[in-house]
Amino acid sequence: MSDSALHTPEESSLDDKVDVEKRVSEVPIAIAEFDDPNIDKDAIILEDDSPYPEVRSAVANTDDPTIPVNTFRAWFIGIIWAILIPGMNQFFFFRYPSVQVTGVVAQLLAFPLGRLWARIVPNVKVFGISLNPGPFNVKEHVLITVMATVGWQSAYATDIVAVQRVYYNQVYNFGYQWMVVMSTQMIGFSIGGIARRFLVSPPSMIWPNNLVTCALFNTLHSQYYAGVGNRGGLSRERFFAYAFVAAGCWYILPGYLFTALSYFSWVCWIAPNNIVVNQLFGYVSGLGMSTITFDWAQIAYIGSPLAVPWWATANIAFGFVFFFWFLTPVLYYTNTWYAKYMPISSRTSFDNTGGEYDVTQIITPEATLDVARYEAYSPLFLSTTFAISYGLSFASITATIMHTILYYRKQIWVQARRALHEQADIHARLMSRYPQVPDWWYAIIFAVMFVFGIIAIEVWNTQMPVWAFILALLVGFVYTVPVGMIQAITNQQVGLNVITELIIGYALPGKPIAMMMFKTWGYITMVQALQFTSDFKLGHYMKIPPRPMFYAQVLATCIAGTVQLGVQSWMFTNIEDICDPHQKDGFICPSTQVFGTASIIWGVIGPARQFSQGQIYYPLLFFFLLGAAAPAIAYAIHLKWPNSIIRYINFPVIFSGTGAIPPASAVNYVPWAIVGFIFNYVLRRRHFPWWTKYNYVLSAALDSGLAVSAILIFFCLQYPLNGAIGKNNILTWWGNTVYGTTLDGQAAPFYTLEPGKKFGPQHW
Repeated sequence: MSDSALHTPEESSLDDKVDVEKRVSEVPIAIAEFDDPNIDKDAIILEDDSPYPEVRSAVANTDDPTIPVNTFRAWFIGIIWAILIPGMNQFFFFRYPSVQVTGVVAQLLAFPLGRLWARIVPNVKVFGISLNPGPFNVKEHVLITVMATVGWQSAYATDIVAVQRVYYNQVYNFGYQWMVVMSTQMIGFSIGGIARRFLVSPPSMIWPNNLVTCALFNTLHSQYYAGVGNRGGLSRERFFAYAFVAAGCWYILPGYLFTALSYFSWVCWIAPNNIVVNQLFGYVSGLGMSTITFDWAQIAYIGSPLAVPWWATANIAFGFVFFFWFLTPVLYYTNTWYAKYMPISSRTSFDNTGGEYDVTQIITPEATLDVARYEAYSPLFLSTTFAISYGLSFASITATIMHTILYYRKQIWVQARRALHEQADIHARLMSRYPQVPDWWYAIIFAVMFVFGIIAIEVWNTQMPVWAFILALLVGFVYTVPVGMIQAITNQQVGLNVITELIIGYALPGKPIAMMMFKTWGYITMVQALQFTSDFKLGHYMKIPPRPMFYAQVLATCIAGTVQLGVQSWMFTNIEDICDPHQKDGFICPSTQVFGTASIIWGVIGPARQFSQGQIYYPLLFFFLLGAAAPAIAYAIHLKWPNSIIRYINFPVIFSGTGAIPPASAVNYVPWAIVGFIFNYVLRRRHFPWWTKYNYVLSAALDSGLAVSAILIFFCLQYPLNGAIGKNNILTWWGNTVYGTTLDGQAAPFYTLEPGKKFGPQHW
């Protein structure tokens, strides 16, 4: 290894840095064991830096192992954030409108707190532990941020507890709740540990979203880091400050004063009563062909477009255009699945009168299906975009496995045998100096959480047998590495929520509690494993020793889950009429309603009454075959013409990239793709030095400004007086109401039924 790779940031001058970047490998280095679309085959391989310019622009290729990480200051601030942020987010999770303190806010707020600590806390030792180890450093900041963000979102299993209480009148004690939450949140960490060698160590696993986080860390701490850093112009720190303030101030317009800038469906404003125009160009319940929004919250709803490689963005854009701008109108206007009696795009399920499906009409007091009432009421209907999203979810499941076998099998085999110091990557070699986490630590996590899961499902009445628990874990484990490799390369995660619902719906029909638990253990096991490996990649980039990172993740997850359950229990005990649709303070539990309805649709009605042969949505099952065949065809073409555009086609991304629809819509995809094209194709090709210096810093600034502004708007203008501020003036002027007065805003169907009329089959 070159000596320059071991220089500390203080020892590395600008000239040294340029020399390092110009140093090239004298022998070929195997960057990836597959044809990686992120790598430029004609680029010079840099021995002492990442071969990926995206990584070089955001991550330093140096390390100072003497920087303190495992400090009392980092642990104290991190634990405080691990209590406050999950607790606050859980409180507002049950309210509408809501607000979330996101990871980037925690990252920003931790910085002044650490600096303040370094300034005012005396430099003394208590029991041999230094209270103030010196200036607040970037490694402490990373550890604090990981602790603050690993559990900032509401734990998925807290919705199981809420649905059991609200829908099924099952109020089990805190021990049951805690074991379910801990098991579902932490059992994925064990597989995440195994997955490190496949998803963290290889340089080809770049995890694009982490690059934005790294850029913000290095900008806040004013460290010189890799990339075209000697370009003139504003410093990264000043550029971030300007963009942060501008983004925060701008969001007041689309976020409060002029919300039509967010839903900028201008074509619908011209023809508000033309149903076809509104369905094609609308943003609320249409297909969004208006293509414009001025709201970064809408653009970045599915993730910052500045963090996604352009070829991956193009795959998602192609999938969206084909399936939602071509196939959806064809199916809708030919009245396939009785689609014209519903809006073309909606997150709601419908009955045969065109109204919202009323699940209370078909269940018994014991929350099982009343077949006679179901047959007297209505089959369940979905909007066309909702139905297509289910089909694409089916396709993505088989496409992910097939794509991994065809493209990544050699990479997986090689990485299974390769040590960390053998990686063709400067960051892996620098990290090899730190003690790694032993495998038996992960085994203990798995064993304890497995026992928690068994106790929870066996001691309490959950309808879930042990074999279903094991099957759910197997689903999550099998998909962790394939989905993780795709996410690490493209920034897109394939969801397992629909496939887990389908499996348990067929395996244990009529058992909604078991359905919710199976989905959570199957889906969240993978999600938590990938959260674990993503954080480890962040630590890999920022040179955080693995063992403190492991401690921080496990402890913070345990604290966050416990706090969230405590907050939730307090709310259900002390807030009157919580989860009632007319609760006076807005605690109507929107997520719990969606989760509960899904438990009835998939667990009570079951997929057999929707997707089996002879049922309305049976054709969607053929998407499984499409998902398996498409990567095989692409791979065969790639073998024949390896340097053609086919090397950039990724069918798991095409099928799963639009997986956020619904609740996402065209307003979250079309402008997102346009912005991605401008920054990651046009600017990257034509103004590469500018892109290298500012792209990820700009993404962090826009996300941060939006997050802070949204919180301030909520607490200053929306939360006080229960939302009555501006009710009769600002909130009612044309710019805040125009998009809601169109047929798009009213979610109008193509056909309107007369009272008493019904559509659909005569028998079901």
